[in-house]
Amino acid sequence: MNILFMGPPGAGKGTQAERIVDEFRVPHISTGDAFRAAMREGTPMGVEAKKFVDQGLLVPDEITNGIVRERLEKSDCDNGFLLDGYPRTIAQAEALDGMLADMGKRIDHVIDLKVDRDLLLGRLTGRRVCKSCGSSYHVLFNPPKVEGVCDKCSGELYQRPDDTEEKVGTRLDEYTNKTAPLLEYYGKKDLVREVDGEQDIDKVTSDIASLLRGKTR
Repeated sequence: MNILFMGPPGAGKGTQAERIVDEFRVPHISTGDAFRAAMREGTPMGVEAKKFVDQGLLVPDEITNGIVRERLEKSDCDNGFLLDGYPRTIAQAEALDGMLADMGKRIDHVIDLKVDRDLLLGRLTGRRVCKSCGSSYHVLFNPPKVEGVCDKCSGELYQRPDDTEEKVGTRLDEYTNKTAPLLEYYGKKDLVREVDGEQDIDKVTSDIASLLRGKTR
């Protein structure tokens, strides 16, 4: 079962991915994790990517696609995978289709988590992270016992630069402009299934699992 999660920043893709991979026993592949692993392991694509990362430059699609391919060719993906954060553009989606075809595979399911923009702004701008241990909190949904102080290590909590309202708005606009068209791309293949991401976390998980079980190829 080869699954693709879609949805804007703050829609809960990471949280749901962790739950779904446990239930369906497939690896969760996020672009960030794949990049870090490739550079750490010194794979051919990882070495090339590091040259750009070290200079603070965007990694070209050719290298990004190559890193994803290296990851998908690992044996733990033989029975399926869950992709999160890739593809981000039509060009990457077409490249993904090509590499999967080479492996005799295809995307089976595209799960689109739908969340209202105003709610996304509230979710992302309210996030706070511990400077010491990295634990994550939310001023409304998961506040610390003492404001500004981590429950686990008493470290200072802060708002990441990417979580300011201006930066969050830019990220949401970028998703709409560049990534959302992928829904049309996969919709033409009858692969997209929408899930209400504003529901309780357990209900979202249940809805996703039901869709995956109900549509097999």
